[in-house]
This record gives sequence, structure tokens and C-alpha cells, in this order.
Amino acid sequence: MNFRLKTLSRLHPIEVMLFASKFSLPRFVFAVLLSAAGISAQQLTPHPIQLANGKSLVLNLPPNFTINVAAQGLKRVRFMAISPDNRIFVTDMHDLGDNSLGKVYILGAWNAKTGTFAKITTYLDHLRNPNNLAFYTEPAQGGKPGQSWIYVPLTDRLLRYKYNAGDNAPSSPPEVLAHYPDYGLNYKYGGWHLTRTVVLANLHGKTRLLVTVGSSCDACQEKEPVRATLTAMDPDGKNPEILAAGLRNAVGMEFVPAIDNGGLFATNMGSDHLGTHAPEDTFFELDSNARPVPAGSNYGWPTCFFENGKPNADRFISDPKPADHIFPSPPAGPPPVQFDCVKIPAVYTTFAAHSSPLGLHYFDSLNPALSGSFLVALHGASHPAIGTGYRVVRFDAKTRKHQDFITGFLVNGSVKGRPCGILQIAPDSFLLTDDLDGVIYYIHSK
Repeated sequence: MNFRLKTLSRLHPIEVMLFASKFSLPRFVFAVLLSAAGISAQQLTPHPIQLANGKSLVLNLPPNFTINVAAQGLKRVRFMAISPDNRIFVTDMHDLGDNSLGKVYILGAWNAKTGTFAKITTYLDHLRNPNNLAFYTEPAQGGKPGQSWIYVPLTDRLLRYKYNAGDNAPSSPPEVLAHYPDYGLNYKYGGWHLTRTVVLANLHGKTRLLVTVGSSCDACQEKEPVRATLTAMDPDGKNPEILAAGLRNAVGMEFVPAIDNGGLFATNMGSDHLGTHAPEDTFFELDSNARPVPAGSNYGWPTCFFENGKPNADRFISDPKPADHIFPSPPAGPPPVQFDCVKIPAVYTTFAAHSSPLGLHYFDSLNPALSGSFLVALHGASHPAIGTGYRVVRFDAKTRKHQDFITGFLVNGSVKGRPCGILQIAPDSFLLTDDLDGVIYYIHSK
């Protein structure tokens, strides 16, 4: 068996595990390989989970953490947000299809001893694929408190509703801030992306509403400029502009005040049809107050992709593809204009191909268990046989080397769950959604 340990620094943990399995390496050798790859090995503790629908699974966490079911019986539950009056709201897209059955729930009657919500209230329903939501309160004027708003991005529109403390339903019709394209290729060709994601951020001296819109395909020349972009506008929808292009499907986005005097971070998915090992999925710092990213930045899609943590400047998406029956090439169309891949802004970190990173959160608390770390929910490959994703990973903002934080969502090719959204509710605890089983988990330190 001939190999060099230094080459392992270019491997993903999944590849290291496959390597170790192939050669039946002992546990201590496996640990050495993980170390050489820059991966911190740790023993995870199993936690049996029994759901009300009869399904059981075992989720594995670090020894100083535990997990339980906080809410269940939902559908395709996605992302969460805390309202100005400290209530937890969560979106539900209902299923994988394009539908208008989505909802927004309020999670209530929290029991700190059992870690469960005893009440779930429907705040909005009959929504077209609500992925996430955000709150914003206008500055006070003339001694009067500012109006609060709840923002709900749908496939075809961006809505905002007036929000008042204690509301269990909107008190007035929504304002429509933007319209979005609502068609594209089917899932066979990498899919058109139904979700839109919003976040409010204080960047460069003003509050901006930021929206990501996914592509209509796996790799194509888009007709609408807003596809595969990050856009910005005032909180009332005025002065919209495209800040960045080339983001195929940036579903998770968060503004982190503790990094770079306020940094905007996003997860992003690479193209599907390059095979099972490329391209890597990406995690970018799209902008920050300390290190502004030039407006009009391009992150490479549809003609560039990442391998080994870097944009591949020698091989392009437009090159011949591997014969891959899993991801057929989309119908022929006008070829995209090749972007100069070396001009892509530096990536913060990358994940194995088809990991499908979604929710992210940065913990800046003083609790040493999570302080200074990002958690990212890897939703998992659309074809389980690929095996990547289906876990929550942790990495710190300095080394940016991931390690498993929660596993057990994929066992021997069988999908047990798909992690999605992360919401911190205390220094050492957070909620995690599973949009396969309609479950919200509560994870906290012992």
C-alpha cells in the first residue's frame, strides 16, 4: 500500500473513511489518517430516537451534548426565526413538489424540563414554498416605537406583513416587495430551485434586505438576470440591486455581527452533472463591514466549479462530462459565456460534492463547547448512494476544518432524516429541523 500522508490533506472525511474501509485499517491508523487530513477525530455518542409515527433512528452527538424531539408531526419543516417578542417561527414547505400548501407556524408552550413545545399555531397558510423568514423593526420616530415586519419569501414573490407583539395571524394584507421567475427545468436535469432566502443585515452603514434566488437549471445560460444571484434592497423593497452573481443555489444565509464587524455568510450548492465526486459545495463570506466584497462579484456558476477547495481554472463545466447515468446532462441550449475562474472571491470553506449545505449558524457565546464555531446542516445528496451529507458538521472560523457534530441521518444507504435549519436558543443549545420527517430536534449540552 503506497501513499503519502500529505496527499490526504486534500481528501474529504468521506474519502478518508472509504480509503480506510477498503484496506481494513485498524482504528488507530484511521485516526492518523483523519489527523493527516486535518480532521479532528472524536467519538460521538449514540442517542436512540423514537418518533410518534413509529419511525426510529439513532443520532450520534459529541459526549457533552444530548438531543430530544421538540416538535413533530409537521411536513417539510425548514427554517426558523425569533420574532421581536421572542417567539419562535418556522416555515413548512409541505413537500418536495411545487405547491401552495406551505405554512408558517409559531412554536409555543415551551417546556424547558422536557425540551418540547406543547403548542403549534398556524400563523400563515396556503403559501407557495416558503423556505425561510426574517423579522425587522423600523427605528423609533418621535418617541413612538417602530413598526415590526415579518418577511416571507415565496417562489414567485417576496412578501412582508406588519407584525405586532402577540400576533397569531397577520392583521393586514401583505406588501409585495419583489416578483421572481417561477419556472424552470425539472429535477431530472438538476432542477429549478423553488426556494428564496432572506436576511436583514447592517452593512456599510445601513440596513439592507438581502435575497438569494436559485438557478433554473443545473448549468445553463439564464434568461433572467435575477437567477443565481444575491440581491439587496431597502427594507421596504426600494432601491433593489444585484450584488453578486454565479451562486447556483445559496439556500442558507446568515449575518454574523461577531465576524469582520458584521459578515454575511451563505451556503451554496454546486452543479450536479459533473458526476459523483465534483464539484464541491461551497460556503462563502459574501460581504462584510471590515472586508467589503466588490459589488458585481461573480462566484463562477455556471462555468466554474470548485475542487480541493479552489476554483478549477484548468477544467470547466463546459468541457466534456463523465458518462454518468445518475445526473444526465440537460437539454442543449446556448452555451454560457466562460467566466475567468481565478476572479472568484475566496471561498471560506468547501464540502464534499452533493453534500447540499443548507442551514448555518455561528456561535459566539462564551460556552467552550461551541464558542467560535459554525454549525452547518448538510441536507445530503439527492441520491443516497453517493453518501455525502446527511449530517451536521462543525468548524471554527480559524482553521475551517470540519468535524462531524451530528450523524445518523444516513445508515447503510437508508435515509433516516435530512437536517435543514439551525436556530440557537441559548448559549449551549439550538433547534434543528429535519424536513424529511417533519421533526424539530432540541440539542443542548448536558
